[in-house]
Amino acid sequence: MTAPAESAVDAGEKTFPYARACPFSPPAEYDEMVKEDVSQVTLDGSGLRIWTVTGYRTIRDLLTDPRLSASRKHANFPFYFIAPPEYRTETSFIGYDGEDHARTRRKAALTFTSRQVKRLRPRIEEIVDEHIDRMLAMKPPVDFHRVFSLPVPMTVICELLGIPQDQHDFFIKHGTALLGGHSSTEERQAAIVEVNAYVSDLIQRKKKEPGDDLLSRAMADYEASGEEYTDRDLFNMVRLLMNGGHETTASQISLGTACLLENPDQLELLRNDPSLVRPAVEELVRIATIGDTAIPRVALEDIEVAGKVIRKGDGILFLGLAANRDPEVFPEPEKLIISRGSRKHLGFGHGVHHCIGADLARLELEIVWSKLFQRVPTLRLDKPFLEIPRKEGAVIYGLWGLPLTW
Repeated sequence: MTAPAESAVDAGEKTFPYARACPFSPPAEYDEMVKEDVSQVTLDGSGLRIWTVTGYRTIRDLLTDPRLSASRKHANFPFYFIAPPEYRTETSFIGYDGEDHARTRRKAALTFTSRQVKRLRPRIEEIVDEHIDRMLAMKPPVDFHRVFSLPVPMTVICELLGIPQDQHDFFIKHGTALLGGHSSTEERQAAIVEVNAYVSDLIQRKKKEPGDDLLSRAMADYEASGEEYTDRDLFNMVRLLMNGGHETTASQISLGTACLLENPDQLELLRNDPSLVRPAVEELVRIATIGDTAIPRVALEDIEVAGKVIRKGDGILFLGLAANRDPEVFPEPEKLIISRGSRKHLGFGHGVHHCIGADLARLELEIVWSKLFQRVPTLRLDKPFLEIPRKEGAVIYGLWGLPLTW
């Protein structure tokens, strides 16, 4: 059994995360890591030495293990970027454990029940149609990521939060500056300040004039239960839902659309049989795995895994892209097979921290890929896909743009 090395970067060692060989293939470095199942890497930026886990079954087991913590307050929490202090202290249920996690997640979960999500279908269909109309009114080629993938999920999240329609453009503009393009550091900082100020003001307005929206219901539930809460709790919940419901879905829309265009035989199957859209959503989430490294944990005690000892306090990252290509779980894992439709993938995580918005994301993706290729059957890439700039090393893997024509 081996113990972790000290935090240091060896001369010539590549730091993690590694660049993908292509958007739908794991980094070449994963080949050896998959053989080991549990490996060690050095994080870019911090130089922290942490563990990675690649095996599908190992990851599923560990994500339900109470000896692991999701709290960002741990000294060795595996941020692989230089994290400002607020990243450790300003968080929502995504960074909580145990009862704190269950209590705070429960409030937001009321909006994401299957019944509540199904009620959103007619409005999401309208939103998707409206944005297809806008795209078709433009002269091709268009940047599909900017004009469609980014604004569609942001519009949905704004409506969930009860943000007035005439203010949606504010969030689409600032969300794009934060997450969707080549913004400067100054532009991102300005967007953070303005969005934070708006969210704080929104909370005060909802206290005075509650409506039928997620934020108002969360406040009402807190009051009814007698549980204590602060404006910061509400603020963190709103920002989590905005970031998680925007960037993840936007990146999945663009990457999934590109993947279908790069696999014309599978796209033709979908065009000829629209009922395949639901299994297609699962397969596209599996093969793109945009949140490859988005599941960080810290060991609360020594844990033996695959013959190695992860020491108390060590950071761990679970590599979903590797797990979602386990041939024992997904035969011919490198191939897009839209009829596969397996929900075993880890694209939405696993365990108590399973993505709270998974059903909403599935519905949005289903509607997008149902309507997009029926309404624009000649849609195609305007340049070779591998020439399109990508977001390497980001928590959420995506594209900087997607030039399409028809």
